[in-house]
Amino acid sequence: MVAVLRILLRRIALLVPLLLGIVLFVFVVMRFSDVDPASAFFQGANPTPEQLHEFREENGLLDPLPVRYAGFVGDLLHGDMGISALTRAPVVDQVTTALPLTLQLTFLGLGIAVVLALLGGVTAAIHRDRLPDQLIRVVSLTGVAAPGFWLALLMIQYLAVDLGWFPTGGYVNPADSLTGWLRTMTLPALALSLPVAAQLTRIVRTAVVEELDKDYVRTAIGSGLPPRVVVGRNVLRNALINPLTVLGLRVGYLLGGAVVIETIFSLPGMGKLMIDAVKNGDPAVVQGVVLTTAAGFVVVNLVIDVLYLLVNPRLREAS
Repeated sequence: MVAVLRILLRRIALLVPLLLGIVLFVFVVMRFSDVDPASAFFQGANPTPEQLHEFREENGLLDPLPVRYAGFVGDLLHGDMGISALTRAPVVDQVTTALPLTLQLTFLGLGIAVVLALLGGVTAAIHRDRLPDQLIRVVSLTGVAAPGFWLALLMIQYLAVDLGWFPTGGYVNPADSLTGWLRTMTLPALALSLPVAAQLTRIVRTAVVEELDKDYVRTAIGSGLPPRVVVGRNVLRNALINPLTVLGLRVGYLLGGAVVIETIFSLPGMGKLMIDAVKNGDPAVVQGVVLTTAAGFVVVNLVIDVLYLLVNPRLREAS
């Protein structure tokens, strides 16, 4: 436990320069945007050149870039992401309102992907080169090739419009109705998770097949242990290392894919917030959403690193 805590603290210390680098990258990229923050703030009001100059001076837009970056980092440390040019509301308020829905969608999709991948991958590995394996491989290949937005449109057409099992869009807060929340989130979560589940299924199958071919598995089964006990206690634990690597990277896909899925299903999350900000020329909101998403991706990969240590004790000893 002490070793895990020490490695965790080391990983957290490495996050500080990484997050500062992400902030610097986003800050520099946003400076190349064609949208002028002063003009965006006064959009539709026909400001005078004097008003534009005064706004830029008050908000430090005329300062050198290093000074502006230092001020930007300082504002972020105080929880200030700027003011929305469209709503005149603090960006952090809009982000904290939209973020819970995106997290619900992402982690619901992640849970579905993990369950489907484990069931499909382990089943295919146990029935290697037989009919269940062949069927699962065909389905997983189809899932890898199918984009999430295309699956979303198909689900809306057949499951929502034709059959009426689910709503075509909208969102119900789980505090108001858990059943309503599940009905509104099922299709978006499935559309988001199925491509990830398909890819993870192939990786889980390969990892489990490689583990089943090792001598200790043959010895354990030959000594009389039931195969399901060997697979559940030993094979899965040792085979999960490679899938965990891909899972950490796929979380970034889920966060990015939520932008499209939320727009298709009219979910008021981070994706829809950013799309609306881009359409309306609101650079502060775009910047806030991108920074929050990037920080979330970094934190999730920290969690994946911790799972590595829990699954494989040899990594703790090597570290």
